[in-house]
Amino acid sequence: MSSYSQSGTWSVYIIRCADSTLYTGISTNVTRRFEEHASSSPRSAKYLRGRAPLELIYTKEIGTQSEATIEERRIKALTKAQKLNLIVELT
Repeated sequence: MSSYSQSGTWSVYIIRCADSTLYTGISTNVTRRFEEHASSSPRSAKYLRGRAPLELIYTKEIGTQSEATIEERRIKALTKAQKLNLIVELT
């Protein structure tokens, strides 16, 4: 996936873990954030530690942090099947 917004525009992203669970987050630089998660750095989400390999499967540029947070919450409320459908719609 390409690097989204390095200027301050917020994006939402979904990562698939080795155990097939899905993790949703937001960032102004999805590529950098994914690398933090994948390297299990101290800045990675605790949920993702030990669940490698990770795969970035969805990114969407949103706008402001507030808008990205609202979209993140909306996605997190979806069932796994609904999240996978959301991803398929992009391809």
